[in-house]
Amino acid sequence: MNRVVYVGMDVHKDTYSLCAFDAQNQCFLSETTIKSEVVHVLKYVKSIENRFKDDDLAVVCGYEAGPTGFSLCRDLQKANVSCVVMAPSSLPKSPDNKRRKTDKIDARDLALHLAHHTYKAVNILSPELESIKELTRVRASATRAKKRAKQILLSFLLRKGMVYPFGGRAKYWTQKFDAWLRTLEFANPLDRYSFEEYLTEVNHQVGRVARLDEKITEIAETQLIDEDVRKLCCFSGISTYTAVSLISEVGDFHRFEKASHFANYLGLCPGVHSSGLSSQNLGITKAGNGNLRRLLIEATQSLGHSLICGKKSQRILARQKGMDPSIVAYTDRATDRVKRKRRAMIFRGVNVNKATTAAAREMACFIWGMMTNNVA
Repeated sequence: MNRVVYVGMDVHKDTYSLCAFDAQNQCFLSETTIKSEVVHVLKYVKSIENRFKDDDLAVVCGYEAGPTGFSLCRDLQKANVSCVVMAPSSLPKSPDNKRRKTDKIDARDLALHLAHHTYKAVNILSPELESIKELTRVRASATRAKKRAKQILLSFLLRKGMVYPFGGRAKYWTQKFDAWLRTLEFANPLDRYSFEEYLTEVNHQVGRVARLDEKITEIAETQLIDEDVRKLCCFSGISTYTAVSLISEVGDFHRFEKASHFANYLGLCPGVHSSGLSSQNLGITKAGNGNLRRLLIEATQSLGHSLICGKKSQRILARQKGMDPSIVAYTDRATDRVKRKRRAMIFRGVNVNKATTAAAREMACFIWGMMTNNVA
């Protein structure tokens, strides 16, 4: 092909702003704003093709990843139109963007990014994996709602001078705590009504999370992800929910060339401030997938509950039963190394949260090795 036209698309719920850039002549061809429908995008692309019908032409479309999802990209690809979704964090921003920002300017910038390849493409999941990812995110939001409902109930009790007398925060929401809640008496009927409403909301959210966990366990047994879930569950600290979240959020682990690249994707790598001869390490970048980063940190933190290295719980033994010996040996090695790294850092006086985060980065590298069959 002797001519490539790049179409930047600034997409919104109601409108799309389109801008075409001719890479051969280094000029903008046309700009327009259309309704947010695929058919109008196809008409725009067709008009460009008609304009250069005597040339060997290729049209490449692209837009930023955002709340509109991947449906536009999939529809264009089905119509044999090349389309990419660009990661917003990979796009260099001009200082002018802070003073002048319009849909037209954004569409122009996206077209230039496409032409100059100054972007990183987002990995587009299959519709099946994307549906599973949505389910795991529903569960994550339900967990946050459950936590919030519990906090509201405890705050209400504190305002009424009712403090749980049998321990600190770690003793909340146990059977003994539930029995204590049933013994509470309120002089004012309105306070009793408010308490019951708060408690009902807590029970509702607890039941909601339990139902979602059952559904995720059911999905985990489907042929699409069953084998990968069983592999990941061989790691100590990784539950079915965490395993399904990793698979559905990442998709293809082979797109990361190295284990460190996967850890960077999760935002678990330290930042660096370097100037001249001075260089200073900063905290983790937090530039990647925040949900997976949180899950891995929680998984690593749970390993601290087991004080004996090499000792397996009955739950882990059940998960590893029938698995390939090389996979079991690999996960055992990973668990031992992550535990020792975390404890060694804490022993040296490193903050517990920093040590846990560093150990989570180690676990992320082992997960990459498992999912890319580098378990030797």
